[in-house]
Amino acid sequence: MIMDAARLAFANLFATETRSVFWKVLGLTLLALIALWFALRELFVWLAFPWIDTLMPGTPEWAGWLTFIVGIFASLGLALALALLLAPVTALIAGFFLDDVAEVIETRDYPDGAPGKPLPLVEAMTASVKFLGVVILGNIIALLLLLVPGVNLIAFFLVNGYLLGREFFEFAAMRYRARSEARLFRAKHRSTVFLAGLVLAAFLAVPLLNLLTPLFAAAMMVHLHKMLSARDPGFSAAQKAAAGA
Repeated sequence: MIMDAARLAFANLFATETRSVFWKVLGLTLLALIALWFALRELFVWLAFPWIDTLMPGTPEWAGWLTFIVGIFASLGLALALALLLAPVTALIAGFFLDDVAEVIETRDYPDGAPGKPLPLVEAMTASVKFLGVVILGNIIALLLLLVPGVNLIAFFLVNGYLLGREFFEFAAMRYRARSEARLFRAKHRSTVFLAGLVLAAFLAVPLLNLLTPLFAAAMMVHLHKMLSARDPGFSAAQKAAAGA
C-alpha cells in the first residue's frame, strides 16, 4: 500500500495537470534559497570580519590569505545551513499549492469519491509556519546527534520520517475530516504513516530531487489516506457515534 502510494505520487510529479505547480514551487524555492544564501553571507561578513580585525589588529597585507581561508569555511558553513533549511523552506512555499495537487489527484484518480475541502487560507498558512518550526527543531536535534557515531544517519531518517509523515498525512486527512478526527485517524494508523514518512525522508535525502519533497509528500499522503479510508470505513461512523454519546 505504501509503495503503491509512493509510485502514484512520483508519477504525479510529472503529470500534465500538475506541471504548472511543479514549476512554480521549484522556481520559488530556488529564489528563496538564493536570497537566503546572500542574506546569510552578508550577516556572516557583518559579524565575523570586525571580530577578526579586533582579534588580529594590524594584520599585514601579505596575510590576506587568512581572509580567503575564512571565506572558504564560511561558504561551507552556509552550504550546511542551506541544506538544513531546505526542507522547511520548500515546505513553507509548497504549502500554498498543496491543495491544488490534492484536488488534481482526487479528481483524476478518485472520481467516484466525494471531493475534499481545501483548508482555509489562514489555517493553511498557520500549518505551514508551524511545520517550518517543527522541521527546524527536528533537524537541529538531528544535527546534534551527528556527534554520536552510528546514530547520525538513523537520526535523520527517524526525525524527518516522523515529522513529514505526521504533517502531510494530517494535511490530506483534514481535507475530509475535522482536525481532531484527522489526528485520531493518524494515531490509529501511526505505524503505516511512520513507514510512509520514512519513504518521504529517503526522498528528501536525494539532492535536487528533494526540492520537490512537499509535492511528492502531499500526493503520496492523499493516496495513502484514500487507501486507509477504504480499508477502515467504520472509523468516521465510530467517531460520530462517540461524539453523539
